[in-house]
Amino acid sequence: MKAMIGIFFMLLMSLPVLSQEENLEAKEKGLRSSNNLTWEGNKKLSENNFIEAEVDYRKAIAESPENAAAPYNLGNAYYNNETFSEAFGRFKEAGETATSKKEKHKAYHNMGNVFMKRKDYAKAVEAYKEALRNDPKDEETRYNLALAKEMLKKDEENKEKNDENKDKEDEKENKDNDENKEGDNKDDKDQDKKDQGDEGDKGDKGDEGDEKKDENKEGDGDEKEEQKKKPEQGDQPQDQPQKRPNQLSKQQVENLLRAMQNAEKKVQDKIDAKKVQGAKVKNEKDW
Repeated sequence: MKAMIGIFFMLLMSLPVLSQEENLEAKEKGLRSSNNLTWEGNKKLSENNFIEAEVDYRKAIAESPENAAAPYNLGNAYYNNETFSEAFGRFKEAGETATSKKEKHKAYHNMGNVFMKRKDYAKAVEAYKEALRNDPKDEETRYNLALAKEMLKKDEENKEKNDENKDKEDEKENKDNDENKEGDNKDDKDQDKKDQGDEGDKGDKGDEGDEKKDENKEGDGDEKEEQKKKPEQGDQPQDQPQKRPNQLSKQQVENLLRAMQNAEKKVQDKIDAKKVQGAKVKNEKDW
């Protein structure tokens, strides 16, 4: 009984070993098939048969996720066909799948090339740096890194310049808008002043009319007072000249003449009296 139990445990222990061997054999088989499909894809791509080459590469990737050459070659096919988004995806897949530094270097180098095509120089710099970490001696990658840094510097300078120009344009636009607003406000104020002036003129005209009415009323009153003071027209000759300053009236002239005549008469009376006194008195009575 003990012998049977021992055999049973030995069988259980041997099963995982057989499973691992089968898995390893399956992986190796899949990798061989993937490599063959990759080779077929390379051949068709060299014959400019891109569509069938793409099919073989995709099958190769499906057969073995450990085959880094299939996605890398498919990425190159996309890159040459200027399908850069698809190319980047395949290069990234190759870099994650690759186990050797040489394969990783190639994948990141080509990823940097895709970023350069997109003019995404900052990401290109990082991709080339990662490629050099896996192969520091590659001069082509080093050159591309220097070029990417230079392009990034110029791109940042142009961006700063554009930002400055944009700020100046925005400032100028804001200034123009402020000036236009000030002009509009000034026009509104001038219009308000004009409207107020028109209302004031109307009010002044009304006041002026009232003042004229008051003046006319006052004038009429003064004229009536003067008419009361003047003698009636029947008591005064119509052809009587109006008095002038420093000129005697006719009545005053007559009064002066009358006074002069009275004075002259008085003098004559005195003369006559003296004559009477000097003559001899007669005692006889004349008959």
